[in-house]
Amino acid sequence: QVQLVESGGDSVQAGGSLRLSCTASAYTYCMGWFRQAPGKEREKIATITTNSGLSTYAADSVKGRFTISREIAKRTVYLQMSRLIPEDTAMYYCAAGDSCTRLGDRDFANIWGQGTQVSVSS
Repeated sequence: QVQLVESGGDSVQAGGSLRLSCTASAYTYCMGWFRQAPGKEREKIATITTNSGLSTYAADSVKGRFTISREIAKRTVYLQMSRLIPEDTAMYYCAAGDSCTRLGDRDFANIWGQGTQVSVSS
């Protein structure tokens, strides 16, 4: 079973930046980032294919501010977050699977990390 380990969450002021990292214990076809704020449903942020680096952004609210990237040799995916706003406050989760399109779907075999907290104050 592949394991994912996230890091990089922190408390920052609005306008600041953070970079989240997620390292997989073995190769996976697709990795992505999700977030869940208290009382809200989980939101898909972005996915990236490990080999080709094809990225897709699912959340309009982060386009232009967040960038997903990967480092193949380290089996690591990053989420560079800039111009953070209080609405970005959430637990951020890394996920991995065999399909970027279906990654995060409840009936899909996703692998999840433990989550890393991002808090943005105004």
